[in-house]
Amino acid sequence: MTDEYSSLVDNPDGATPLDPDELAGLKFKHVSTRGELDQLEQAGITEGLKWLAKQKHPDVLSEAFVLELHKRLFGSVWKWAGTFRCTGKNIGVDPAQVAIQLRQLLDDAKYWVEHGIYPPKELAARFHHKLVFIHPFPNGNGRHARIMADAVLTKLLNEPAIDWAGGYRLKAMNERRSQYIAALRAADRHDFSALLAFVGA
Repeated sequence: MTDEYSSLVDNPDGATPLDPDELAGLKFKHVSTRGELDQLEQAGITEGLKWLAKQKHPDVLSEAFVLELHKRLFGSVWKWAGTFRCTGKNIGVDPAQVAIQLRQLLDDAKYWVEHGIYPPKELAARFHHKLVFIHPFPNGNGRHARIMADAVLTKLLNEPAIDWAGGYRLKAMNERRSQYIAALRAADRHDFSALLAFVGA
């Protein structure tokens, strides 16, 4: 890791570390701090959300949509946006399993929607957790998965989006983020109670 990128690897709890090859995909070589990177990514996310708002009847539960949304959110910052990760992480399935497990999740979610298996917010929370658990991308998985869950609610189920932040900046370390990470880790152990409470289900 070169010194110019050393301050980019100081991640808040639950964030995905970037390896040197992934950092090489940064489109803005002048970026040297996590704060600068966050600002650039937030600008891209704002544009991605504008794109999403214009989609009238998107095929939300398709691999193509999952990839396109990630590209729209992070493509202005990362060359690899919208492509599955090729490296192992401290979280997530083996890279060779990403596409397989994502397809399984999308098929499961279609079944949940079609058969009304879960109430809307619970469905979105379970979908979100599994998408984060798979961790399809080198970075941006949490933000992408929250927006995907909201897209399922708003575009497929005609329900309001989840208030993930609860008045906080969920990207920064604070009480709300700590609750969020703890809830995801409990869900990893098949205990969804904290996550359902977090989303107000």
